[in-house]
Amino acid sequence: MTENMQRGRIIRAQSGFFIVKTEAGELSCKLRGRLKQGPKTGDIVALGDWVKVSQQDKEKGMIEEIEPRRNMIYRMDPRPQGEYRQIIIANPDQAVYVYSCAQPEPRLRMLDRLLVVAEKEKTPAVIVANKIDLTGIEGARKFFGRYEKIGYPVIYTSVENDQGIDELEEILVGKVSLLAGPSGAGKSSLLNAVQPGLGLAVRGVSQATKKGRHTTVFRQLFPLEKGGYMADTPGLKALDLWDTTPEEVDGYFPEIRDALVYCRFSDCAHRDEPGCAVKEAIEKGEIHPERYQSYLRMRKVEEEKIPWF
Repeated sequence: MTENMQRGRIIRAQSGFFIVKTEAGELSCKLRGRLKQGPKTGDIVALGDWVKVSQQDKEKGMIEEIEPRRNMIYRMDPRPQGEYRQIIIANPDQAVYVYSCAQPEPRLRMLDRLLVVAEKEKTPAVIVANKIDLTGIEGARKFFGRYEKIGYPVIYTSVENDQGIDELEEILVGKVSLLAGPSGAGKSSLLNAVQPGLGLAVRGVSQATKKGRHTTVFRQLFPLEKGGYMADTPGLKALDLWDTTPEEVDGYFPEIRDALVYCRFSDCAHRDEPGCAVKEAIEKGEIHPERYQSYLRMRKVEEEKIPWF
């Protein structure tokens, strides 16, 4: 790295300008022209990317290099010239999925899809089951206990009763976390409980981003007072798998992945094939039937290239 080159992470992206956080401070940067050359099937640079910048003055710089991404969460943006991969965040340490136990009742098939996206990108996932004051812990576990059994951390929270807030804060500190969850799940209230004002700030950016591509919007990593960053996820319904074959889908369900190695046929689709270990595991109660239905739906989507909804 030359003397005036610095390494940093992109913490804000807006209209072709990127705020890069370096050890020396923050720089407002643009992308070097040579990095824009060639066909574009996805974002060249994105929130969370590690980059090398040349400093132009005290406040401005130029992005000269983009480091390879460890992982990323993205959505597909159909365009006349073909599908475009729009990166929501690059290099997250974890995905935190917030769902309510009631009001609204959780749509777990969408959660299953989000978990598959995280598995595909090798991103650790944490599930937050919120509003347990409405159901009690046993009522909450009727929905979310299935995920604990297959190894996903589940944090049971209630802002009303101040339950699980410290545990949630503990898993956020020191990490770059992606936050996702349906409207009404209580994300903003939870974040405000962890850090006053954080939820309101995240919500403001999220609402601006959802207004559409013709509105000047931005994405941002929000700093946590005790260390780490938080990013919200707009376009929840549009999160997609990229370059995935139908045969791969079973490998992104941990409990199905554990069972499939015992199937009689290596190309078993786990539908009606004889000697299917996955179907046997369902009968034994080792695989939740609703998780299995999510797998069948997702495989059908990939086979027929139909919309998820």
